[in-house]
Amino acid sequence: MNLRALNWVLLVGFLLTVALNFALRPDPSRPNFEVFPDMAHSARSNAFSPSKVFADGQTLQRPPEGAIPRGWLPLHYRATPEDAARAGAELVNPFAAADPQVRARGAFVFTTWCQPCHGAGGRGDGPVAQRGFPPPASLLSGKAVEMRDGQLFHILTYGQANMPSYASQISREDRWKAVSYVRWLQSQAIASAPKP
Repeated sequence: MNLRALNWVLLVGFLLTVALNFALRPDPSRPNFEVFPDMAHSARSNAFSPSKVFADGQTLQRPPEGAIPRGWLPLHYRATPEDAARAGAELVNPFAAADPQVRARGAFVFTTWCQPCHGAGGRGDGPVAQRGFPPPASLLSGKAVEMRDGQLFHILTYGQANMPSYASQISREDRWKAVSYVRWLQSQAIASAPKP
């Protein structure tokens, strides 16, 4: 059989298949035949229903010892001044204060969570402090300037004195970006300070 005849046979076979497809079209209201139904419809259990699969008879199982939830990395620090100093020595800010996107996000986080107490410029003159709450120290001078980034991150994570922990409200990345923004505020304050 030559190549031309083979092409004609394949064309006729194709056209016959298309014609049979339209002629024997299945009823669209009936489901198709399933060869391996267990693959498409696996057995499932409700989370709190009893189970014969596990030895304890429960469907919902405890996570294995030491399991870490996805997207959550543990910090091995406690809410103590010693661990804050250790965090300052060990943790490094992964974001540069000079990056405009980091600064913009840090400004948003600072405005949302820090400005009520620390004020727009970080001087400790926010609206909460103006209404009788003990004002926080300025972020533009003194100890705040001398602290390392890791220590500021620790304070945002665990709190300090009257400041609560913001770990549940602000993501880890946003806490670092807020630290970067504070560093940018400090650099602006130093640049605008009168020269002696």
